[in-house]
Amino acid sequence: MGFGNRLVEAGRTHGRLCVGIDPHAALLQQWGLANTVDGLRTFAMTCVEAFGGHVAAIKPQVAFFERFGAQGFAVLEETLASARELGTITIADAKRGDIGSTMAGYAAAWLEPGAPLEADALTLTPYLGVGSLAPAIELAKQHGKGVFVMSANSNPEAEQFQSSTLNGGVTVAQFMADECAKFNADAALHGEVGDVGVVVGATVDTPPALESLNAPVLMPGVGAQGATFADVDRIAGKRAHLVFPNVSRSVLRHGPNVSDLRNQAVELGKRDN
Repeated sequence: MGFGNRLVEAGRTHGRLCVGIDPHAALLQQWGLANTVDGLRTFAMTCVEAFGGHVAAIKPQVAFFERFGAQGFAVLEETLASARELGTITIADAKRGDIGSTMAGYAAAWLEPGAPLEADALTLTPYLGVGSLAPAIELAKQHGKGVFVMSANSNPEAEQFQSSTLNGGVTVAQFMADECAKFNADAALHGEVGDVGVVVGATVDTPPALESLNAPVLMPGVGAQGATFADVDRIAGKRAHLVFPNVSRSVLRHGPNVSDLRNQAVELGKRDN
């Protein structure tokens, strides 16, 4: 079963929620943890215990592990592997983007089965063109994995660029979504969900049309950034089963108690199911 179908099935089982694992320094402090590798590991393993087997997907933000160097990456490897053992879909939020053999190297690092940093999906940045992401898209398809391409991000700095209009009259965000849709066309012909998803913020006033995408949509911005599940419904339209709100602070602030974290995530998942 391909990634898109697996994620949709997980959404039916657990609710369409992706929980971000974002161990930034302030949150470690809030949990009473030291801003060290040991604190990072305790935070990450607590999240895996709380969410593994109870949410559709988790999304570790790679930067918060990377800041600790090799030891931080070791914790990330353990986090991804532990979640995988519990049957939970993992999305590595690394936002990689490059060309040729370099892009292939990034793809192998995150999407190759058996790789130390193996995840089920990887976030990608298409500034060099969606076509430049082909090595990652092709490797993902080969191994039943997926990618999420930035289309319309939730941060205000993105709006001026991503809402700009290209020569064809479409916005940059819409162009990115349309280019990704081309990779999912074959799946649509067979009644399947594609594996080349996009990221669209729930805070975006004029989001791209997603009717033809036929792949999962990762939707940050709910909660701390000001968007609500009503915004998710507005953007999702008739494709709600493909849209997965991504929440982090709204759940993680309930830590470090495992039950409190899990209950909050499960309740939010029910709201969007």
